Amino acid sequence: MSDPVAPLHVAVLGLGTMGRGIATAALAAGHAITGFDPQAAARDGAPAHVAAALDRAAAKGRLDAAAARAAADRFTVQDAAAPAVQDADLVIEAASEDADVKTALWRDVGPAAPAGALLASNTSSLSITALGAASGAPERFAGLHFFHPVSALALVELVRGAHTLDGTLDALEAFATGLGKTPVRCADRPGFLVNRLLIPYLNEAAALADEGHATPQAIDDAMTLGANLPIGPLALIDAVGADVVLAIMETLHAEFGDPKYRPAPGLRRQVRAGRLGRKSGAGYHPYDDA
Repeated sequence: MSDPVAPLHVAVLGLGTMGRGIATAALAAGHAITGFDPQAAARDGAPAHVAAALDRAAAKGRLDAAAARAAADRFTVQDAAAPAVQDADLVIEAASEDADVKTALWRDVGPAAPAGALLASNTSSLSITALGAASGAPERFAGLHFFHPVSALALVELVRGAHTLDGTLDALEAFATGLGKTPVRCADRPGFLVNRLLIPYLNEAAALADEGHATPQAIDDAMTLGANLPIGPLALIDAVGADVVLAIMETLHAEFGDPKYRPAPGLRRQVRAGRLGRKSGAGYHPYDDA
């Protein structure tokens, strides 16, 4: 791809928070999006969510109002995965962080995508090599891991699988750069770069809270005021979602077999109780705006 990247037809599979964020960023950069989600409610609600996000970008001066409206018009939704990818130049999967779910989806859509399409997963910790194999085109497959919220965080981890071609990485790097992101290349290892470092830290904070060392607010204050971090670890779990943090810890523990990656019991209890954080209305802290 040249710079700037020519407008692409991008299929986004998974229209939850991350999928909608990726779609919004790509629309704002001039690409056309076809979305799919297995949940009807997610499919039905996605156009309004995306249009509202584009309007917010316009209100902040990142887009003019006409460009925001034009971008929203380039977003369509399909009610099945295969039709969503059939004309795509790039397929980005943003399904839930579950190896079985992602593998089944790629086995379905890999053969349905055009022969030259780029294929990418937004997984935060799962094997790109394994998902690439499920797609049937591992040479055109890589990790393209955006961070939440997509509108605010500039990093994209660009993950090479065992069979990923240099040209695939180059093209995906150009795409991410065209969205105003900073892609960082890394190897296909559990947790990649950020989550290999970050998630065990969050897990340890959950253990401290569970063991009664301090209140959640005190733990967060200790790290924001003592380590000069912009957000405390328990507030960050609430922002990411306790279920997502638990899933990544389980992946790290399964892959490395090291007890230092064992999920904190209190983190499991948060998930079982439905106290996932902002998206559920309560986590380690209460949220009235959920």
